[in-house]
Amino acid sequence: MLKIKINNSEFLVKNDISVLEACKYVGISIPRFCYHETLSVAGNCRMCLVEIEKTPKPVSSCTLPVSNNMQIFTDSPLVKKARENVVETLLLNHPLDCPICDQGGECDLQDQTKMWGSDYSRFFMSKRGVEDKNCGPLIKTIMTRCIHCTRCVRFGSEVAGVDFLGTLNRGTSTEIGGYISRIFNSEISGNVIDLCPVGALTSKPYAFKARPWELRSNESIDLTDSTGSHIYVNFKESEILRILPKSNSEINENLISDKARFYIDSLKNQRLQRLFEKSQSLGYRSIDWKSFLEKIDLVLSNTDKTAVFLVNEDLDLESFTFLKLISNYYPNSVKIKSVSRAASNYNNSFISWTTNRISDIKKSSKTCFLISSNIRLEGSILNAKIRSKTVLENFDVFSFGQKFNSNFPLKVVNLSIDNVLKVFEAKTLLSKLVISTKSPLFIFGESLNKRMSGVFSLVSFLKKINPNAIIVDVKASSNTGSASFLGVEAVNASTLLSAETIVAVNLEDTVFIRKQLNILNKAVIWINTHGSKTASTAKYIVPCATYFEQEGTFVNLEERAQKTLKTLTSVQDSRSIKKILFSMYPNVKEKTLKALDFLYEIVNQPELFKTVSNKFNRLNMSGINPLTSTNFVSNYPLKSSFEDFYRSNNLSKNSVTMAKCSQEQVKTINNF
Repeated sequence: MLKIKINNSEFLVKNDISVLEACKYVGISIPRFCYHETLSVAGNCRMCLVEIEKTPKPVSSCTLPVSNNMQIFTDSPLVKKARENVVETLLLNHPLDCPICDQGGECDLQDQTKMWGSDYSRFFMSKRGVEDKNCGPLIKTIMTRCIHCTRCVRFGSEVAGVDFLGTLNRGTSTEIGGYISRIFNSEISGNVIDLCPVGALTSKPYAFKARPWELRSNESIDLTDSTGSHIYVNFKESEILRILPKSNSEINENLISDKARFYIDSLKNQRLQRLFEKSQSLGYRSIDWKSFLEKIDLVLSNTDKTAVFLVNEDLDLESFTFLKLISNYYPNSVKIKSVSRAASNYNNSFISWTTNRISDIKKSSKTCFLISSNIRLEGSILNAKIRSKTVLENFDVFSFGQKFNSNFPLKVVNLSIDNVLKVFEAKTLLSKLVISTKSPLFIFGESLNKRMSGVFSLVSFLKKINPNAIIVDVKASSNTGSASFLGVEAVNASTLLSAETIVAVNLEDTVFIRKQLNILNKAVIWINTHGSKTASTAKYIVPCATYFEQEGTFVNLEERAQKTLKTLTSVQDSRSIKKILFSMYPNVKEKTLKALDFLYEIVNQPELFKTVSNKFNRLNMSGINPLTSTNFVSNYPLKSSFEDFYRSNNLSKNSVTMAKCSQEQVKTINNF
């Protein structure tokens, strides 16, 4: 610890930190534009000037390290005059368009001008203008407002791994741009909107929608992938206008993916708002809830006929629990099946519970193994963490599977499942890395579940040969953990053939679903938020609420149970999935409420949750070891579970903004 003086008050601070950080830790705020905690130090805005004893002029506090017995002054007349001059310089070419700027009301330059700026300007010449850049359908640029803090440049090169922007020219002709005109091709590009301290980079879908003081905010979690990033939902009246990241050091820090930030226009596009019944003569006609429940009760109350609930693993824990209790209450007439692993040939649903957190990635040593995972698409936040580690440390990344466009150095080894298992059984040269590395990082892709059943045994096997291994199992769905914990099995052909009624709960309109429902020609009850081609063939179309219109518990890839909060009211006839299921089976509702009380106690205690889930999993495994059984290994090649990052779930597929991003992504792909 070092002893320093700030404004004649003594403090003890840590070694190897800057003056700006030392002042921040003791509660003294120093203005800044270019400095940011997650980026390297640039020191080019000069707004953070402070006075140091025995120095002839002010010094930038973000670049100066603290030393013992240093005396710092942050509010002296010299410092105030220096900051006033800096603000005046920044405003020389800055346009006076605050009334039409989307950054107005939350602009750092406005705040610093109000605090440190002067009430007059000595500038009398014409202001210069800068050509706007095309960053794609997500980021709106007005580069005349740019103050050259280079936050966007450093974010692109250090975090996103895309050298899209740079500093052009010099002196009064300096501007931020690219040598080649192209879009900002990154899955986390929207974070530069939060980083930009002025209105140079703003959200294009949010442009001219609202002012920040008109918005209300609510906390929630991102359900577009299995990471479970924390977010703020900003809404005005009955419409969500934007989503911002909520800082969480254990999961997403202060980043979110573009898909999580911009897919919210799907909440009003192609939404189902009314109940419909299909008749052979009149087609679809609108009905009320009372008529629907009376008709559906006649179908579901017949225990001689089987009803199959096809569910997506984006469903919340409460709905999964209710469905599981229904299947236990009516074991012969109700079956619950998941379609998220429909491409698998196996009926058993195995759990891949790990004991590691996302924050443990920083603790891993110098080796990482990606097994059947395109981590850039499946987990963009995890990909950013791995890239940061490769930049700062000597970190080698091996990928077992097909090559993908990575933004960090990658050694691709295209092996089959059999050869991957030989690596873990110490039968190849790569086995030495797996066994001898102190704490290697293993990342399992979602497609591994489709290539082999019994991933949990593979995890246990790796833990036995290297107890310090850090294992992260990436899932495509946001709540696969709950489905696995409750033992929801994958769908198979025999179950669908024996069904009289199929209840499709929150399914995506995929080729597999269309094909199966068209071949079977069964009575289908389509419960979903959006309309689709498959919905047009259903007997009943039932609107349900989105994640923002109901509360629910979701378990992310690290077994962390998190809860969403209700932000909006449901549209017209739509109800939450829990209420719809309760209405279908009112006699099971009381048992469900008691079961949920028990589950809430479990999920809020991580250690107890792991113990219970492991016991449940051992019952499902039935002593089968896939490492010694060839019947559980698929011969299909190792590849990612999906190719289009922007259209991976039901909500993102109905987003116009995500469709534009997907089209731009296709344009950047070359066929040679």
